[in-house]
Amino acid sequence: MRSSSYALMPVHGLRTIVVMALAAGFATAVPAAQAQPDDNKATPASSADPGAVAAKPYMGWTSWSMQSSKYPGLNPNGDYSYLTEANVLKQTDAMAAKLKKYGYEYVNIDAGWWRNYAWTPEFDEYGRQKADPVRFPSGMKSVADHIHSKGLKAGIYLPVGLEKEAYGGGKVPIWKAEGCTTADIVYDDLRTTNGWDSAYKIDFSNPCAQKYIDSQARLFADWGYDFLKLDGVGPGSFKSGDNYNNVADVAAWQKAIAATGRPIHLELSWSLDIGHAADWKKYSNGWRIDTDVECYCNTLVSWENSVDDRWSDAPAWAGHAAPGGWNDLDSLDVGNGEMDGLTKAERQSYATLWAIAKSPLYTGDDLTRLDSYGLSLLTNREVIAVNQGGDAPAKPVTPSDPQQVWAAKNHDGTYTVALFNLAGKPASVTADWSTLGFTGKAAVRDLWNHESLGSHKDRITQALPAHGSRLFTVTPRGDALTWTAIEAESSANTLSGNASVADCPACSDGHKVGNLYTGGKLTLNNVVVDKAGTYQIKVAYISGDARSVAVSANGGGATSHAFPSTGDWSTVSSVHVPVALKAGSNTVTFDSGSGYAPDIDRIDVPKSF
Repeated sequence: MRSSSYALMPVHGLRTIVVMALAAGFATAVPAAQAQPDDNKATPASSADPGAVAAKPYMGWTSWSMQSSKYPGLNPNGDYSYLTEANVLKQTDAMAAKLKKYGYEYVNIDAGWWRNYAWTPEFDEYGRQKADPVRFPSGMKSVADHIHSKGLKAGIYLPVGLEKEAYGGGKVPIWKAEGCTTADIVYDDLRTTNGWDSAYKIDFSNPCAQKYIDSQARLFADWGYDFLKLDGVGPGSFKSGDNYNNVADVAAWQKAIAATGRPIHLELSWSLDIGHAADWKKYSNGWRIDTDVECYCNTLVSWENSVDDRWSDAPAWAGHAAPGGWNDLDSLDVGNGEMDGLTKAERQSYATLWAIAKSPLYTGDDLTRLDSYGLSLLTNREVIAVNQGGDAPAKPVTPSDPQQVWAAKNHDGTYTVALFNLAGKPASVTADWSTLGFTGKAAVRDLWNHESLGSHKDRITQALPAHGSRLFTVTPRGDALTWTAIEAESSANTLSGNASVADCPACSDGHKVGNLYTGGKLTLNNVVVDKAGTYQIKVAYISGDARSVAVSANGGGATSHAFPSTGDWSTVSSVHVPVALKAGSNTVTFDSGSGYAPDIDRIDVPKSF
């Protein structure tokens, strides 16, 4: 079950959520002491061990994209009916034949495996989900066995909490937990939780609650599953407040999985709260940072539905990805051409962002009918190496404007550089080497086309189609830049309107300039350069949400730039903005205009360009 598996209703005009005939309860506050796990007993999920779970972003296939689509023929027995044993085995065989040798290994069964075509669930005598006999006549263990026989790994799915239908009036016994029943593991008022309010919130102050999670984990381990997607997790899944704080659930699942002795990857979904990033990293191996990528229409996805949202939402999370736990951008549906619902340029850009962001690479396409272009995208070894290598995720080095440059410095001194044109018409995009920290020449290799482009001095410019991209490895042959730093809070600068200096422990000198809203301005005075030209000024800033600011020099015309969120109001990030400066002393102004601008920590001006 994705963010959307239980009722069709619009969300923010972008998504649909599926909530099939499950009554929502009223939220009741949960005492914090009861909702939080015991930190002294928790073991961090992340690990740098190359043999550990999630040492690299996982690769594979998921059933949900085709389950959720209205594409003709995919769901002949009603919504979400694509999910069957026969279809899972068919996709398993196709993945083994076509994608396994490129690193794809997980076959992930999503929502509905324990529900019939009318969405009525099956449970065993201990309140645990049980395979629907029509969808999975051989049972879940048999399916996992087949997946393993192909040298692949098997994934399964659950919503967080105790599903309402499993409660059984509170009389259902918990497996191997004498005296425990479902009444013992939830709150007396039956408060609800998860993104659909489809489950009762589990009360982990009662030891019976952990026993229930242990019993589910034991069942999946005995069946042979290697992956669990836990869905509807909060804070996130469009829910907040104590009822929807499922940190304790995630911690319980980590503990239960460890007790099985089987290495099971724990993935969380969806739109997880970045304010709890430390919890997700501590207790799980991956977390969906956004809503569903699927469009719930007559294709698998659409560009405007939510594929394009990721360019705005991914930057804030970049610093949280590392071996053991990764930022999950959702399914990569680029292999089926017309059924994907995207242009070729969009499919390449989609795959490019997923690769450089170090997102898990799992497709929801029909692997039995990949077109040649889609197969080339999914099996490009140079691009896969970017995703699977040990280097940091790329981040924007320019603002979140329609034309963007993303980059990451690699351990070998090279740079991964992606150019994106997110506009609806063709445009040129330039990667300036100064935004990477060097000047002069660099060797450029085109990763999608497996082509060396020779040496380029100071920059590379590419004409891109609408929603188009290029992906390069850049090897510096020039010199490292030197910079002049100017603090925003310097007494030599001019503050206008509401602008004011504030403390900022994460900032370079412990301060920043904030309150840049409705006319607030920061003017940095005496910005000195030796010669006239357009300089890529590095702006260090803080912004809990995406904000725009108009930048100008010497009182000239201003250009508005959109700065991506840094994740919260205590994290500093940076982008480079082009500013035309004259030889000698200049002023550079950041103007909020009629809106709200990010807080500014400092600027760094190249001494040469």
